[in-house]
Amino acid sequence: MQELYLVKKEIKDTYSYDMINTITSRIKTPQSILNKMKKKNYELNYKNLVQNINDIAGIRITCPFKSDIFTIKEIIEQMEDIRIIEEKDYISNPKLSGYSAYHLIVEVPIDFKNKEIYIKCEIQIRTMAMDFWATAEHKMRYKSKNKISWFDSKKLSWYAKIINLLDTKLSSLYAKQEGNIS
Repeated sequence: MQELYLVKKEIKDTYSYDMINTITSRIKTPQSILNKMKKKNYELNYKNLVQNINDIAGIRITCPFKSDIFTIKEIIEQMEDIRIIEEKDYISNPKLSGYSAYHLIVEVPIDFKNKEIYIKCEIQIRTMAMDFWATAEHKMRYKSKNKISWFDSKKLSWYAKIINLLDTKLSSLYAKQEGNIS
């Protein structure tokens, strides 16, 4: 995590531009891990935990524009101590719900009992607009007392498309302003 703050500063110094708006992190609670393993019908043992649960630790990076996502991804790919296990491009292929972001499942080194070990971590990279939609959708779909109706679910999907269009238009406008396109 600390390395990402250094990357944020280095990007700002190199590009004279805050390409990374925010970096947040979280670690799943033991109960959340157990719930996920049960939901996926994994036998509750350490081997299944290590092999199948990729998001015990999570990092979310938000940035202003879509093009920033891919620049940040390339920078992470070049970091020597991060091993990329899997990539999920929900920007080119949004989820049915409308969710859009770029996910990297990585292994990162940590010091554990005077030994360096690698743990899995999910890095989500998305624009501020994608983050706005995903945060609202998550609260309504997963954190609400009531189940979301089919009709409201369709509305959320439609709103994701509107936000995606807005995100694309703002990115194009910024690229034009910066002289990257005409």
